[in-house]
Amino acid sequence: MQHKRFHYKTLDDIRAAMKDAGVDFPLSEDISVLKTSYDFSSHRAGNRILFQPMEGCDSEPCGSPGDLTFRRYERFARGGAGLLWFEAVSISREARANRNQLFMNERNLDVFRQLVENIKTICIRENGFEPIIIMQSTHSGRYCKPEGIPVPEGWELSDDEISALPALFGESARLAARAGFDGVDVKACHRYLINELFSAYERKGLYGGSFENRTRLLIQAMAAAKAATPAGFILTTRLNVYDGFPYPDGFGVNPESGSLPDLSEPLKLVGILKDKYGIELINITAGSPAVNSHISRPFDKGLYVPDEHPLEGVARHAGFAGTVQKEFPDIAIVCSGLSYLRAFSDRLAAGMVRSGAAAFAGFGRMIFAYPDFPRDIFAEKGLDEKKICLTCGQCSRLLRAGKSTGCVIRDNEVYHPADA
Repeated sequence: MQHKRFHYKTLDDIRAAMKDAGVDFPLSEDISVLKTSYDFSSHRAGNRILFQPMEGCDSEPCGSPGDLTFRRYERFARGGAGLLWFEAVSISREARANRNQLFMNERNLDVFRQLVENIKTICIRENGFEPIIIMQSTHSGRYCKPEGIPVPEGWELSDDEISALPALFGESARLAARAGFDGVDVKACHRYLINELFSAYERKGLYGGSFENRTRLLIQAMAAAKAATPAGFILTTRLNVYDGFPYPDGFGVNPESGSLPDLSEPLKLVGILKDKYGIELINITAGSPAVNSHISRPFDKGLYVPDEHPLEGVARHAGFAGTVQKEFPDIAIVCSGLSYLRAFSDRLAAGMVRSGAAAFAGFGRMIFAYPDFPRDIFAEKGLDEKKICLTCGQCSRLLRAGKSTGCVIRDNEVYHPADA
């Protein structure tokens, strides 16, 4: 069914819509909790706002950050988030999702180091603190398109090919530490390779069938990353706890429940990561932006009409983060799916942190449209409705087209609707 476009003018309007939709998530009119710091064992985050990894598709052909990459992260640095989760950086040239995805190697390490230094210098100058910067390390799996050509239908890596990948994740983490990043995310979300293997129930061999086999690549990549990096370097993952597809195609579902969420296996996996690697931070997400994008990015205007009210998607994200945070109170959980609430998204962010449902409020689409919104929040100005993300999906269309990605509405000096 077609749901009404976002039209809420007050927090009470949203509460009424939540009641009509039969959903619940925490909202707080007091956003002061977002200003509080958070201490990890080796780093301090200056506040509870986190910028999610948003790919720009604007690297140089060699994988180095380009001019638009530097521009974007300079804008993010001025914004003042306590933790900046840097976008996906491929572990190899062949593993890139498009020909303009970042790929770090010995030849371009100095360019990445300069970018990290710029981010920290600008944030210290503008906001008075140094942000924690996590680099997302990735293999795009069946979404690999290093030369713009999709992999063939039915493509599958062999066990031997997969077994060679942990060393590449280790090398990526080693380079990240040398470039000045504070930590690395072994990406396990949004149906890229590691996440897709989680649902390889029917695959034969080392990486399919049992839970141990399906999660083997993540565990091996984590071990390699830990071995390759110094003490105090943050090891983490952005983790899909629910793919949104029924068994045997999706992770985070019960085989007999259709596509209803079942977090038994995701919680088991988080426990292993905590016990084996002392994980202190996990970024929780869901869905496949390329297939069921309303799961990962609740919207009411996009390439298709979702079969659920967008507030159901917001509540699902909040519920997933809250479930994991309750089970693992000593891990800092990052929640997602906030931007749909537009000018009220800071109230959900504060509600999640204040209620103990998450330690950090992660914003994705909003940072393309309005990268300085944390400064407005902390200055108690609220969110400016003339700057907020409208969740129109144009930035994701640019990404899918392999074009440089940004907000075509709020940053149209560079990005244009016609390109999407």
